Amino acid sequence: MNASPDSIDLSTQRALSDWLPGRLAAENPSILVIGDVMLDGWWSGSIERLCREAPAPVVDIQTRESVPGGAANTAMNLAALGAKVAVAGIIGTDDAGEDLRGQLAAAGIDVRHLHTHPDMVTTTKIRISSGGQVMLRLDDSAGTVPADALAALAASVRAAVERQDAVLVCDYGTGVVAGPVRAALAGTLGNWTGESRPLVVVDAHDPRPWAALRPDLVTPNAQETARLLDRRLPEGQGRVDAVGGAAADLLASTGARAVVVTLDRDGTVLLTPDGVRHRTWARPAAEKQASGAGDTFVAALTLARAAGLPLTASLDLAQSAADVVVHQPGTSVCSTAQLSRYLEAFADTALSEEELERQLELHRAQGQRIVLTNGCFDVLHSGHTRYLNQAKQLGDILVVALNSDDSVRRLKGSGRPINTMADRAAVVAALSCVDYVTVFDTPTAAPLIRLLRPEVYAKGGDYTPEMLAETPAVEEYGGRVAILDYVAERSTTAVVKRIRDGQGAATAP
Repeated sequence: MNASPDSIDLSTQRALSDWLPGRLAAENPSILVIGDVMLDGWWSGSIERLCREAPAPVVDIQTRESVPGGAANTAMNLAALGAKVAVAGIIGTDDAGEDLRGQLAAAGIDVRHLHTHPDMVTTTKIRISSGGQVMLRLDDSAGTVPADALAALAASVRAAVERQDAVLVCDYGTGVVAGPVRAALAGTLGNWTGESRPLVVVDAHDPRPWAALRPDLVTPNAQETARLLDRRLPEGQGRVDAVGGAAADLLASTGARAVVVTLDRDGTVLLTPDGVRHRTWARPAAEKQASGAGDTFVAALTLARAAGLPLTASLDLAQSAADVVVHQPGTSVCSTAQLSRYLEAFADTALSEEELERQLELHRAQGQRIVLTNGCFDVLHSGHTRYLNQAKQLGDILVVALNSDDSVRRLKGSGRPINTMADRAAVVAALSCVDYVTVFDTPTAAPLIRLLRPEVYAKGGDYTPEMLAETPAVEEYGGRVAILDYVAERSTTAVVKRIRDGQGAATAP
């Protein structure tokens, strides 16, 4: 957007710009990660023969790499994104524990509350791969966490939580944060109320035991959500609908103010007491060795919320961070610079009509349905994002056609647009629900519709299909017009008026 980053209140920033990760890093929130720290090993080699003892491939190891995993990977992501990070957990006095502590400390992470115990085995997960394909994973962990190690960690909880802006619990079920540690966290956080209480995020295989913490956010994945609901979830949009329909049950069982269900290739769904409030869409990659995208997602989400970004914008930013790491092999982190470059890549992203037509032909050949919507999308806000998320759910591929700058001036007057076409295209394209952006300069979108022939033409506002000039063009080839529940002009005009009057947000986001 055109406004200077230094003049933007993060609490009102609802669109993703390339400068935003830097601003969030500058806030430098203090975040405690407490949970199951691990060491991930990535061993890679070549396969040229089978072993004589069994029909199993022989991997001649050529490279070995160890990196922090589990809660430790979440902590590394937070540090790479600009947070002031402390980590609390239990490791062994073994080589893996020493390696893990050293890597965390080298990243600037406070490890004073990372306890060691001689009878503890540091959890390791070694993946053996060849030709980009993981062939085998070897897990090594303690069967039972020593009672005195749990007591020591529980005793340090109050000091660890003190002066933190956020507390992120990463519970993978090894027992490190069970029993006395969970009780200590609940007792400590229960003494805080209002603005003095840190943000509490729970990323757990089973978030139900953490309900006493009254978490602000819990982030179960699809399998964990299915276990919470005690039923199997369908695939695709059916899975999203099933999760949305169970919002009340998920909120009640987790004790959370909001639930973010992560659905891998299907993105994420935000559930609040009002139902499905927001959704993101993933841009998946075929990287066979990628791991830890969920850790990156929850790290970016926690950082953004701790720094004051609205919840829906925080989700979009976290999805972008996860999209970065799924294109990288191994257990990876997303840095501030990488996330900024990823968002910057959308800055010149509007396709010509001819190129867009070619791209859509490829999608149709795969049986995918095209949804087209159009508008000015000047000064993007939450009304726009809700509307675009609704439009995305009508098909597989969402195309947003933007009015050119001259077209906006003809429609809105000489003072508009606030943001240029390039800025508007970059911000809209950065939304996870948007697949393609193009620009048109004609009085209506009818010529573009006749060229692209979308299966669904979506429009928001107080319209009926008969009122739209584009309806005849859609009906010529048998398409469908869908009217969505959003009145764009009223909301945008209100935002522009507040900006010009020098007013802040009407209510807290």
